[in-house]
Amino acid sequence: MGKWFKSGSPWIWMTGGAVSISLIAVLGLLLMIAWRGLSYFWPAEIYQWELNDPEGDRYTLIGEIYDKEEVPTERLISAGHVFKETPGETVTRYLVKTGNREFVGLDFRWILATDIISRTQPENIAVIERSKNGDFYGYPIAVVEDGKRLALDDIEASFEAHIERAVELNDQAVTLQKSEIGSINHEMEQLRLRERRYELDGQLTEGRKAEIAIKQASLQAEYLLLEKSFFALRTEAARDSVIIKDMRGEEVVLKLDTILDVTYSNRISLIGKIGHWFVGIGRFVSDDPREANTEGGVFPAIFGTVFMVMLMAVIVTPFGVIAAIYLHEYAKKGPVTKMIRIAVINLAGVPSIVYGVFGLGFFVYMFGGTLDQLFYPEALPAPTFGSPGVLWSALTLAILTLPVVIVSTEEGLSRIPSAVRQGSLALGATKAETLWRIVIPMASPAIMTGLILAVARAAGEVAPLMLVGVVKLAPTLPIDMNFPFVHLERKFMHLGFHIYDVGFQSPNVEAARPLVYATSFLLVSVIVSLNLTAIGVRNHLREKYRSLEH
Repeated sequence: MGKWFKSGSPWIWMTGGAVSISLIAVLGLLLMIAWRGLSYFWPAEIYQWELNDPEGDRYTLIGEIYDKEEVPTERLISAGHVFKETPGETVTRYLVKTGNREFVGLDFRWILATDIISRTQPENIAVIERSKNGDFYGYPIAVVEDGKRLALDDIEASFEAHIERAVELNDQAVTLQKSEIGSINHEMEQLRLRERRYELDGQLTEGRKAEIAIKQASLQAEYLLLEKSFFALRTEAARDSVIIKDMRGEEVVLKLDTILDVTYSNRISLIGKIGHWFVGIGRFVSDDPREANTEGGVFPAIFGTVFMVMLMAVIVTPFGVIAAIYLHEYAKKGPVTKMIRIAVINLAGVPSIVYGVFGLGFFVYMFGGTLDQLFYPEALPAPTFGSPGVLWSALTLAILTLPVVIVSTEEGLSRIPSAVRQGSLALGATKAETLWRIVIPMASPAIMTGLILAVARAAGEVAPLMLVGVVKLAPTLPIDMNFPFVHLERKFMHLGFHIYDVGFQSPNVEAARPLVYATSFLLVSVIVSLNLTAIGVRNHLREKYRSLEH
């Protein structure tokens, strides 16, 4: 036994066991997040309850079971409920999502099993997804087309056909607004800024003023035509409506331009539910958010996260590599170099919010404000680069992750045998050629390792971004079809901030909770995808330059 302990085997087994437990814990956490998030898109069964209220009156409730729990009767008695059960027993209560937000005060309510008279699952209950006011539950009974109530044998087929028409018209209107109308607005703003620039420079001649006025008139005429087409599409989309019988037994008229989809969850087959689940995930990934980010998709947040991280990687990699090369290959060994290394290592321990404050003060106010004074005076007092944006966010995170890249690159440089450098110099190569053709390629796997660590940290940071560029809802993406196509001064959305906003700033916590899990799983997936891509590049470089090590 003593020899076994002295051999070190117990420590190997303990280390392996600790690593295995850690991996299982991480995997379990990811599976829990994935389950709680992705199950949100599975079509839930819709129930209709007949209930007794505290006064003894009967009423109807339609919704889906969101959660349930066992509650001691003492707790409910103290809240004013009366039970036949003896104290010490428990009563099941259900958390029901009711929808119909404009007619029912709460999206969720608790009901007690003791108040339930009956519970059924009618097959013709429709779950109507809307662009505002959340879902609506009820029974479609008629379609109104252009003010006329249609007499239909198949109400459901007609309802779905009219929804498809309205959704298509709305999509055409949104596309027109974002593309052609957006381009004209951009051109008109550029003309205004050009005129202002000429005025500030004292070069606004009558000829230039007339030229700008002619272009503005032409754009205004084109804008009015497109605006007319836009409102025509909106009017056509709002032409029809549907009459729904809700849980109060009343007929409610819903405009079809606010309806996105209809599902009859109680009669969908398993294959249909799987298809609906994939469609829901696809729309979550590709659509824009709505209803204060508590519904809809997260595409702008995905785009903003990936774009900002890639921009940060492009900035931090050359600076980190150059700094590491200087410290390892050129800087003399001494107290100054030692202090610089210590400072670099200490920078990795600075709280991220401090970097955000630095980025706001230095990049946004000082550097960005100076750029506005020098190059964009015509836009003042409205700032161009003197306000938070994606460029300043990328630069702030580049400084935050710079120590990781420097340390990783320097470790890679230290592993390269000095004989390789000496052999290259002996063959007549200069030191710069040796670095460029021999040393840097051999150290490229270590450089990629630093980049992987930098991307993993930057993609999950939120605190500094709240000060230097991230917003709750960005009206436009940093990339569009308007010159110069990439707009680094714009604010952007981020998955990490989206999680914080939905989870802690939402007016309806219960409704937002599944989206928090889904967005968290999506953020992890984005980080893993970026890391896997970088790891693939690193492995390719490692195999490519392996021969240089021998």
